[in-house]
Amino acid sequence: MPINADQVRHVARLSRIALTPQETERFTEQLDHVLEYVRQLQRLDTTHVEPAFHVLPMMNVMREDRRAASLPAEAVAQLAPDHQGSFVRVPLVVDDGA
Repeated sequence: MPINADQVRHVARLSRIALTPQETERFTEQLDHVLEYVRQLQRLDTTHVEPAFHVLPMMNVMREDRRAASLPAEAVAQLAPDHQGSFVRVPLVVDDGA
């Protein structure tokens, strides 16, 4: 069943997207092509196809955690645009109303 302009306008309204009549017409055609492709995929027999999470086989791609020396807090603070001692000063993000 092809998608129609009313459905496109409905989805656009739900998404809070304003569409011109030309955009509605173009998106109706484009979405219909996408849905037709999905219908083609749904007709394929996948009974013997294993589910796949990745296209390529993947093993553990995480590296081992290793302890390493880090910069001293004072050196890191020196890199910040505003600091006081070894502390980085940042703008207030929460106002308690007091």
